[in-house]
Amino acid sequence: MRRGYLYEKAKELGCNKIALGHHFDDVVETILMGMLYGAQMQTMMPKVLSTSHPGMELIRPLYYVKEASIIGWMEKNNLEFIKCACKVTDIASRTLPDENSSKREEMKKLLQKLREVYDNVDMNIFRSAQNVNLDTIISYRSQRTGEMHHFLDEYDKLKQIYKEKENE
Repeated sequence: MRRGYLYEKAKELGCNKIALGHHFDDVVETILMGMLYGAQMQTMMPKVLSTSHPGMELIRPLYYVKEASIIGWMEKNNLEFIKCACKVTDIASRTLPDENSSKREEMKKLLQKLREVYDNVDMNIFRSAQNVNLDTIISYRSQRTGEMHHFLDEYDKLKQIYKEKENE
């Protein structure tokens, strides 16, 4: 509902874009959450065309900016930001004594531990969403068409191509 309200208000104001504050760390955490809790490989995109609000676009201008840099800038300029605009997360963080009250917080802690062992773990996770080789993926669904693709769909054709090359 929150996103829908934003789109409607933007449209009312004559805007065609909504800028969200997601940053690099959010992207990496989202990739991990998708893999570990959603059994899917996907990422948060820097730009998205709205499918439910024609002519509207969602942008994330802080996509490549690390959270620590944003916090440093905030502190240098004596600013204070809201922790999260999501009521569910906000209520959970105030009512649950455990800091692990959200999956995102869990991912932050997991990444913290991984950084102790692997220097570039954040960048490696991020780049894994850029360096996808569809020829080595068992299956994938096209978000645009909804079509499911499986490696066996093309396997026999590939086998024939290899056989023909062998006979040359």
